[in-house]
Amino acid sequence: MPVAAEPAAVVYRPARPGEHAAAEAIDNSFTTPTVLEVSASGEGFRLRETPVDPPLRKVYPDEDEEDGDEETHVIVALDGDALCGAVTLTHSAWNDRLVIADIRVAPGHRGRGIGPGLMEHALAHGRERGARTAWLEVTNVNAPAVRAYRRMGFALCGLDTSLYLGTASEGETALFMSRPL
Repeated sequence: MPVAAEPAAVVYRPARPGEHAAAEAIDNSFTTPTVLEVSASGEGFRLRETPVDPPLRKVYPDEDEEDGDEETHVIVALDGDALCGAVTLTHSAWNDRLVIADIRVAPGHRGRGIGPGLMEHALAHGRERGARTAWLEVTNVNAPAVRAYRRMGFALCGLDTSLYLGTASEGETALFMSRPL
């Protein structure tokens, strides 16, 4: 009986020319049975994980190129020759903050540790550049990502109830998370 070949180990490396578009094309949609409900009062905000039925499916719209002085860096994850994940980041020099702009794992590769692997490579890149903290934004309806970021050492550091006004994500709340490097 033939022995099945071992799956190739996932390799992480900086994106090569021509891979940025492929990284952006990775399906970053998700389906979740819970969302984080944001309640506001005069004293602050409260987050509460709330079930949704049917489960919520979120498909992100294409984004325009962002303006800014920071250089964008992309790290990709490859399973054999297949691009299965990517993280896009910048280093904000004025406050030495690593900004995780986007992290994507192809649906068929989720739950295999690729997201945490990408994040560790991103954090190492930030440390090499002298970043003191890592920061990211996530929508309140992406409860699975919030749980994953917490497992990766991130903590809620703020929110914005108006960031998505006038966009396809109107009605959602932007959550900001950070962690020391």
